[in-house]
Amino acid sequence: MQSLSKIALLVSDYDEALDYYVGTLGFDLIEDTDMGGGKRWVVVCPSAGGCALLLAKAKNPEQQAAVGQQTGGRVFLFLDTQDFDGDYQRYTEMGVDFIEEPRKEDYGKVVVFRDLYGNLWDLVGRGQ
Repeated sequence: MQSLSKIALLVSDYDEALDYYVGTLGFDLIEDTDMGGGKRWVVVCPSAGGCALLLAKAKNPEQQAAVGQQTGGRVFLFLDTQDFDGDYQRYTEMGVDFIEEPRKEDYGKVVVFRDLYGNLWDLVGRGQ
């Protein structure tokens, strides 16, 4: 049996990424281990669990150019919530960059936001 446990997300700086994903989005810090040479193993995860993000600091110009563009401008990550309206309100108050108004789809409510690096996310309230 297999499961997807982590997705590597390129970031410019570990601490600014932690401030955003933990401080703004409310994710849990799972691990932050110094690997030496300026490299860290930094893992965050939504509080309800699921697939975690490995925050991978870009280490060369090619990787730095890919920060925020890992999917060529398409929505990259999907954050399911059981409290769409509450999370949307809280994120709005925290300054999350929503690029549209929430909309109703067959599967529930959804809204697209841009993280601090420009990655596009769907906030999804299934069945809401």
